[in-house]
Amino acid sequence: MRSHRSDQSGGRPRSTARRSLQALVLMFAMVVGTLPVTGAAQAHGTIINPATRAYQCWNTWGSQHTNPAMQQQDPMCWQAFQANPDTMWNWMSQLRDGLAGQYQPSTPDGQLCSNALSRNNSLNQPGAWKATTVSRNLTVQMYDQASHGADFFRVYVTKQGFNPATQKVGWGNLDLITTTGRYAPAQNISFNVSIPSSRSGSHVLFFIWKASHADQTYMWCSDIKI
Repeated sequence: MRSHRSDQSGGRPRSTARRSLQALVLMFAMVVGTLPVTGAAQAHGTIINPATRAYQCWNTWGSQHTNPAMQQQDPMCWQAFQANPDTMWNWMSQLRDGLAGQYQPSTPDGQLCSNALSRNNSLNQPGAWKATTVSRNLTVQMYDQASHGADFFRVYVTKQGFNPATQKVGWGNLDLITTTGRYAPAQNISFNVSIPSSRSGSHVLFFIWKASHADQTYMWCSDIKI
């Protein structure tokens, strides 16, 4: 009957070492399976200043998303985390493919802030979203982890009198204020936006990003205070 043979260094038998390696591989797979789905396949981007709703929630509360203080201090992020935490973990993945430029027909009123993705519907809800204080002439900053580049960005602002605390954003609430040109692939893209002098107080900036690597469209809302 053949006994197990130690390796030349005098270590453990090969079969024991093999079982240990298999156990480590299994443990690694189990750990990976519990992590948020933010790997390369999900790596895209968003507007980080003024922060989009999902990014603001992740940036503020991602490391303490179970903190009960969020419910009082940031109730809109609280309801978003309760509805679907993946909306915040995957703040960079709010995209749809194949819209062929039909942005308004493909995106119903009241679903603009989620890019008509049901999993992100919490972002459409009106309420006391944390707002970024901006001047009328601001520099928008986008972080694109995958460096897709852009065919263009379109920026809209809500009309004076719109109340983000009580109203969902619809196309009729918006005015187009900026359409950019193309941008080469880069992780960091910035461009200037001028907000009309007729706007003051609380508003929403609505962004459309048409990525340049494919027919892939992103839409977001950023809450601002002018």
